[in-house]
Amino acid sequence: MPLNNSINKMYPDGSLVASERLPLPESQLNLARRSMSAEDYARYSAVQLYAITYLSGEKFIKGFMALPSVAEEALLPSLIFNRGGTGVRGALTAESAMNYAGLYASWGYICVASQYRGQGGSEGIEEWGGRDVDDALNLIPLLDLLNYADKNRIGIIGGSRGGMMALQMLARTNRFRAAVTIGAPAALHQGPANSYIYKTFAKFIPEGQDLREAARARSATDFAADICKTTPLLVLHGTGDRRVDPMHGYKLGMALQQCNHPYKLVMYDNADHVLAGRRNESNEEIRQWVDRYVKRREALPKTGPHGA
Repeated sequence: MPLNNSINKMYPDGSLVASERLPLPESQLNLARRSMSAEDYARYSAVQLYAITYLSGEKFIKGFMALPSVAEEALLPSLIFNRGGTGVRGALTAESAMNYAGLYASWGYICVASQYRGQGGSEGIEEWGGRDVDDALNLIPLLDLLNYADKNRIGIIGGSRGGMMALQMLARTNRFRAAVTIGAPAALHQGPANSYIYKTFAKFIPEGQDLREAARARSATDFAADICKTTPLLVLHGTGDRRVDPMHGYKLGMALQQCNHPYKLVMYDNADHVLAGRRNESNEEIRQWVDRYVKRREALPKTGPHGA
């Protein structure tokens, strides 16, 4: 569909205004062929990958959508993937979209991912935990408009900045059946101002705003009690992470523990920010979590003291 400036005033947020099927990147297929079982590779290589454009706050936002090749159910479960990174280098490419969204689609999910405003061809100015959170949230109505998506089975996975944004989203909606964060900054307001992640965040705060208050608004350890209690949260962090101190993951786990939120904390020893060397292990952990609570809609785990 051709885009024009009148579309954004005619249709609601989440409206899918353009999609284009993309060839699967040979580089990713070659990597997957060497690392996956024959059965897993068959599912991965049959994923359908699309570049999409949708509306958010009257802006055209770019992203990706990956679909499983075989629909095992009439209505499919879905996952939103929140990418990390900033600037041009942080934007998703077909390769990185296939690495994440394509993998999750091979598990039997519809997976959608936003470029957020200001990058990857999206309109607007890049933000970092501001209105870009709205861009990710507006993938929910996009999924609601797909006649093959199950509105009652949606999960979210976010890495780094995308994990921080996912936590903000969990305080604003009860639509997610489960959530996963990977290396997410969750205690920005408690960290040193000279840390890599704090300096990165500070670049995107408008002049005149109080940085510590802006950091607090983005720190899930400060609003853990507001996170939707019906969304079990899997927190993954590498103990060797030099971009986001591992204490962010630990403190988030302890904050969730204090407010009796259903969660699981996994600290991967000697793993870095992207859990390099532990990808197969962490992907299996993620898959078990989303299959349990999103795909199969199992009961929430008990929280608080119980048992012997």
